[in-house]
Amino acid sequence: MNAFSEKVPDSKKIAELERLAKKCRGDILRMTTVAKSGHPGGSMSSIDIYLTLWSFADICLRKIKDPGRDRIVVSHGHTSPGVYSVLGNLGFFDLQTAIASFRLAGSIFEGHVEREVPGVEWGTGNLGQGLSAGCGMALAARLTGSDFRVYVIMGDGEQQKGQISEARRFAAKYGLRNLTVVIDCNHLQISGNTAEVMPQRLIDEYKADGFETIEIDGHSFRDIYRGFHEAGKARAPVMILAHTVMGKMVSFMENQHQYHGKPLTEEEFSRAIAELGQENDLNLFQKKREQLLLKRHQNTFTNQPCPVISAEPRVYSEKTDNRSAYGNALLDIAAANLRNGVLPMAVLDCDLAGSVKTDEFMKKYPANFFQAGIQEHHAATMAGALSTQGILTFWSDFGVFGVDETYNQARLNDINQSELKLCCTHCGLDVGEDGKTHHCIDYVGLFRNLPGFKVVVPADPNQTDRVIKEIAVSKGNFLAVMGRSKLEILKREDGTVQFPEKYRFKYGETVALREEKGVQVSIFAVGQLAGVCLKAWSMLKKEGISVNVFSVSCPLSIDESVLERTADNSWWITVEDHLNQSGFGSTLARYMAAKGVKTRLLCLGPENYSVSGDSGDLYRMEGLDAIGISGKIKSLLC
Repeated sequence: MNAFSEKVPDSKKIAELERLAKKCRGDILRMTTVAKSGHPGGSMSSIDIYLTLWSFADICLRKIKDPGRDRIVVSHGHTSPGVYSVLGNLGFFDLQTAIASFRLAGSIFEGHVEREVPGVEWGTGNLGQGLSAGCGMALAARLTGSDFRVYVIMGDGEQQKGQISEARRFAAKYGLRNLTVVIDCNHLQISGNTAEVMPQRLIDEYKADGFETIEIDGHSFRDIYRGFHEAGKARAPVMILAHTVMGKMVSFMENQHQYHGKPLTEEEFSRAIAELGQENDLNLFQKKREQLLLKRHQNTFTNQPCPVISAEPRVYSEKTDNRSAYGNALLDIAAANLRNGVLPMAVLDCDLAGSVKTDEFMKKYPANFFQAGIQEHHAATMAGALSTQGILTFWSDFGVFGVDETYNQARLNDINQSELKLCCTHCGLDVGEDGKTHHCIDYVGLFRNLPGFKVVVPADPNQTDRVIKEIAVSKGNFLAVMGRSKLEILKREDGTVQFPEKYRFKYGETVALREEKGVQVSIFAVGQLAGVCLKAWSMLKKEGISVNVFSVSCPLSIDESVLERTADNSWWITVEDHLNQSGFGSTLARYMAAKGVKTRLLCLGPENYSVSGDSGDLYRMEGLDAIGISGKIKSLLC
């Protein structure tokens, strides 16, 4: 049921909101003045919108974990003082603690809104991402058959971000009528008037992309309510343009852009709090702040559980590519989890379904496949938010787009502890003829900086099948990396399949492909270069040289049991289709330094951007073919 279903709000409720509006503005000024930092101006222009939403929407303290609750996403996260003042005054947490500990090291009441705060759905601050997150939540309602609504509040300066245009088009394409956008239009941003910084025609832009639009007075509770009431009846996503005043209700702050991110001095606070008709109790909060201990808070939020079960394994015997095994694994996972016509799963694409091999899923499960077009920034954030709502979410892309282009979005997903399964094909020099602009050779180096992401690079189609099926039932963010070419199926020395039906992938494992005692060299092959390394092993064996070959599928992890077994080797050699200064070799070098390992290390991989050409030729140029690898080993042993 629409929370704004009544045509006219209760007069007593409006009077209460008008009283709270003044109180909240005083609390905003208390917070930012005590902290001596923060963003009071925009918080005071958005506050009446926040009060109306959290007072009427279907969300309260007892429902913050209810799957059917309405979702409120604040995209301009720097207005956190406004959010905290409203939520505190409405009983979500102790307001006095929020005021005293705002921006204090260890407090949950950080400078930009975070999910640790009860009532906050998505941590924001990197402007332009809130609408994409809202789209993900709105999709979750559709996939679960729920009728909750999603409200996204944004600033007007923020509308200059290109990702918002991407999100608008997606919302309109998929008819997300449970999505309402509110823009706090106070006409000011850090550098001054928005019309001078970067002019926009917001009504025209949203209408052109398929939104219905409504204009309101953002400081009239009756008008704000009217906007939400009309939005609830719309047959399309709605944008409400709320005309507001920065620093509203404090005369010397109104329409002054410097108060966007400037707290008041104590003298200014005294004048402002008097205008609001409130007591100057600043010293009480200052004293309370001094008594608070610096102790890092613990995360208290949880994602909506995703009720998926594992799918049975496939075994490949013929040469194929890892990306095809990935596409087949998606079909198996969907078949195993489709129950009574409901599938808690989504696969997102950016105009590459045929290449990343999600096209068969698209044909068989069209209601669970979402085509975002060439809009990677939006797709990344939307996928992350969707994954927190009880939906198994796979987003597939080429590595250079899913890793390099959207690193900032991945970082925000990680901060929000999403459950995204990011599966990138066309990684490494294996992309070949597309050239250096498309050779993603830095995926390990980049994602080692995201503490919540696990990176997996499967060695062949059989391991790919188990990897995808395992991460589907595993919590947390995963990046699964695949190349482009078809691969031989890895086999043991006796000719049997290396990863048979009984094999189950375990994150962090290193798999012995060829191992014997007394050798001087152990090769650690990352991902699909395992097959090349086995060819090098065979060449060396014919010349009477024995080496070990291990398959590394988790380049950010160390399997100590393997390293302890090979610690007496003269050399450890890492071989990877990745920049040699930041891949698994770096992970291994850090371990060696920490443990004081005496074994010498050689890292084989590209040292710089490569060129356009057949992937086999590129591997030969970089010394990553069997001849190059075996030759390097022979030179070490001479």
